[in-house]
Amino acid sequence: MSFFSFFEGLSEPFPTEPTGKPPATLFAFLWFYTKSVFPWLLVIAGLTALISILEVSLFGYLGNLVDWLSQSNQSTFIKDEGLTLFWIGTVIIVLIPLTSFIHSVILHQTVIGNYPMSIRWRAHNYMLGQSYSFFQDEFAGRVAAKVMQTSLAVREAVMKVLDVMVYVIVYFISALVLMGSFDKLLVLPFILWIVLYALLMKYFLPKMKVISRAQADARSEMTGRVVDSYTNIQTVKLFAHSGRESSYAKQSMQLFLDTVHPQMRLVTLLNLCLSALNAALLFGVGAAAVYLWIQQSVSVGAVAVGIGLVLRIQGMSQWIMWELSSLFESVGVVYDGMQMLSEETTVKNVKNAPALTVNTGSINFDKVRFHYGKKSGAIESFDLTINGGEKIGLVGRSGAGKTTLTNVLLRLYDLEAGQVHIDGQNISQVTQESLRQNIGVVTQDTSLLHRTVFDNIAYGLPDATQEQVENAAKRANAHDFIVDLVDAKGRKGYAAHVGERGVKLSGGQRQRIAVARVFLKDAPILVLDEATSALDSEVEAAIQENLTSLMADKTVIAIAHRLSTIAMMDRLVVMDQGRIIELGTHQQLVDGNGLYAELWSRQSGGFLTEQNPANPDLG
Repeated sequence: MSFFSFFEGLSEPFPTEPTGKPPATLFAFLWFYTKSVFPWLLVIAGLTALISILEVSLFGYLGNLVDWLSQSNQSTFIKDEGLTLFWIGTVIIVLIPLTSFIHSVILHQTVIGNYPMSIRWRAHNYMLGQSYSFFQDEFAGRVAAKVMQTSLAVREAVMKVLDVMVYVIVYFISALVLMGSFDKLLVLPFILWIVLYALLMKYFLPKMKVISRAQADARSEMTGRVVDSYTNIQTVKLFAHSGRESSYAKQSMQLFLDTVHPQMRLVTLLNLCLSALNAALLFGVGAAAVYLWIQQSVSVGAVAVGIGLVLRIQGMSQWIMWELSSLFESVGVVYDGMQMLSEETTVKNVKNAPALTVNTGSINFDKVRFHYGKKSGAIESFDLTINGGEKIGLVGRSGAGKTTLTNVLLRLYDLEAGQVHIDGQNISQVTQESLRQNIGVVTQDTSLLHRTVFDNIAYGLPDATQEQVENAAKRANAHDFIVDLVDAKGRKGYAAHVGERGVKLSGGQRQRIAVARVFLKDAPILVLDEATSALDSEVEAAIQENLTSLMADKTVIAIAHRLSTIAMMDRLVVMDQGRIIELGTHQQLVDGNGLYAELWSRQSGGFLTEQNPANPDLG
């Protein structure tokens, strides 16, 4: 095992150097992901060339052996040819197997597994750094499929060129040299075959390349649609739309099949042409060899070598066809994946950006404008200063720009105009990681990772101990239900898995775990976007005291349609169409008879029901 481990460790599957943006052109893209393993690919190509030369040399030995057997005296054969037979045996028994073994070890232990894994690792890291808007425009399953498929396609494309093509080219050159050593006329059928074979490939392969690129995109779309149905299975079940989802998936499957059928038609036609070409080669070489033998220009051994090489090449021609077809299919997948994996990241750290340092936690929005790339909407010329440790409540109808404001604070999007400062530091000039490490967030749409409860809570503090996690859960009133959890594999309590996006838990349970995660993170700035919206009144009351304790000495921005939950904030900011229209304490705004007073008067049980029909999707 240590022998194999040595070779497995020659190539690094998880490179530590920073992952940059891949180039958007084919050869540069392939080189970007290949240069680290390229020396080993050259070694493999060299060994492949050696193997092909040795295999062709065996046909030469075969011809000599036939001649010796037909001409030598049986009683003195071993004495006359013993040394030559020894070297032939050494090549067959020792050299070829040893070369093949070394080739196999480097290929399978050093390259086959590590090469695509390093591509997945780097591509995945780049995708993790992609902008939030990128994932809003893509299927999660489609992105994952591109990462997985492209890594294998890059390996196949590069290795087929460097390994398979080297074998084929060296083999044919060696075969031509061998046949030419017997008689130049024997080379002619091979040259004609190569020319016609190249013409066939020139005609068929570009057509297959076009189809393969369309097929790769159709495969990704098909995978994305299927995964989308599984990801949203609750919605599918609640609306009884299994049949609709089947039709939705069937459309993409049919589109994929529509690329397979033309591909297979081309393959059938190519097979027919190749069979005819191979038959012509066998006839041509056989006829030329017999003619030359009759003319006493070549020996019986040369005839045997010629026929043997033709039969070998016939088998290789089918293999070459499929390898080239697979090569273009892989190139099609690479082209398709390259479009996504090399997409520019819109939100990037500036060069040598420092980490954010938070002292008081003061926040200043200075003439901020953000429209999601549209001409208007969301936030328009927004100015607000929040003092360190101040508690601010954001109020407004749906679409007023409240959640958008927190998104730009977290720098999930870059501003179209204006600046945001935290303790005097422009958030666009510090690292995104340090910015978000200093902001704790609980959103209305709580999403949990398909991992253990412990892992989900400890996401707020990766090095947290069991005691710290349990204390955070108790403060969020979550410990009691967590200890009773049992997943499908019998794992219990904090070791139980919560299912994809936390589907095995109720909305209130997910919300409490999210709150526990923020308790554990203990960031100096808190963003609470409907943090208790999924909780019933009893549970909300139970954790409200702990939330109040958590907010102590922190800067807080809270959003709630249930106005009673933010009425005690230091100030309330009333927004409408991305602007501040009122600012003050709860009592000041109620007495002011403005929008806040109107919204308060329309409360039913403390919950804001009015919505903005003009912008129902913006928050």
